[in-house]
Amino acid sequence: MRLIAPLRATLALGARPRHNPPFDRGESMQKAKINTRVFSGVQPTGNLHLGNYLGAITRFVALQDAHDCLYCVVDLHAITVFQDPEELAKNTREVTAAFIAAGIDPTRHIVFNQSQVSGHAELAWIFNCVARLGWLNRMTQFKEKAGKDRENASAGLYVYPNLMAADILLYHATHVPVGEDQKQHLELARDIAQKFNNDFAKTIAREGYPGGFFPLPEPLITGPATRVMSLRDGTKKMSKSDESDMTRINLTDDADQIAKKIRKAKTDPEPLPSEVKGLESRPEADNLVGIYAGLAETSKEQVLREFGSAPFSKFKEALAELATTRLTPIGAEMRRLMADPVEIDRILNEGARRAHAIADPILAKTKDIVGFIRS
Repeated sequence: MRLIAPLRATLALGARPRHNPPFDRGESMQKAKINTRVFSGVQPTGNLHLGNYLGAITRFVALQDAHDCLYCVVDLHAITVFQDPEELAKNTREVTAAFIAAGIDPTRHIVFNQSQVSGHAELAWIFNCVARLGWLNRMTQFKEKAGKDRENASAGLYVYPNLMAADILLYHATHVPVGEDQKQHLELARDIAQKFNNDFAKTIAREGYPGGFFPLPEPLITGPATRVMSLRDGTKKMSKSDESDMTRINLTDDADQIAKKIRKAKTDPEPLPSEVKGLESRPEADNLVGIYAGLAETSKEQVLREFGSAPFSKFKEALAELATTRLTPIGAEMRRLMADPVEIDRILNEGARRAHAIADPILAKTKDIVGFIRS
């Protein structure tokens, strides 16, 4: 593995929080333009499927043209529950491969794994001391993930939202794409940023940031994400943990596997309706129409205008053709990249170097504000 030493940058005094350090493109920080910086993270939990692709990755790809983006494989988040070390490394490379195969450009933007930038963990500890227990007690995701056996949940799972806040604020990110299940965590990140700015207001002003050091990140609304359900049960989300592989389309499936799974997907005896309202009590039909709309980048209304009243056999053939056309090149490119882990590691190392260039001066100034002595 080729390691690249982190590039250190100097934070310009007097810069306001939204004057973000440039993306390692040779500009001096004093000349950095005001723009939007987006932080997006995906856990390396393995076996990426169509739900991950339509629900998150396609949205990340679309952000590239209008924003400076950091795409992070959040391996520190993954270990809030036990991970087999070999599987964790494999899954981290798989998510990276999926990013690139789907169209994310690691030369224009930054693709890296979280654990290579120690500032995430360092800033998370500072935020552990800023966030209040009452705030964390209101986080519904911990309650859902820990279940009834909360006493056996890891402390990391409990303070997970503080690490998420650190992920965002370490780069003075201005926007974060969030789904329904992450809105509460982004609100917490804003609360933490505001409390830090209030707690250290005098020091922050003395350091040259009269408007506050950390910006309050905004949610990035990119339209409704496609919610992909199981191919065998339209009331359950598509999941990698489902025992049957026929419930999901994996991003690494070949054309024959994709077509077979769509043909065998559960439906009902009625033909497709002509209007969306007709899908309300038909979860399997609604799911397949939603998948088609997501892959075709159109609306359910448009899909039903084309296929309304058609038998499922005809619709499934069209969906299978669309899915294989759209997904097999991504799967092939993922397999090619996964066969060369040295290249994936090079991309992650280079991304970490560029992430360091942004994160290090922000973390250093945070330490100055808190009162830590550093060399």
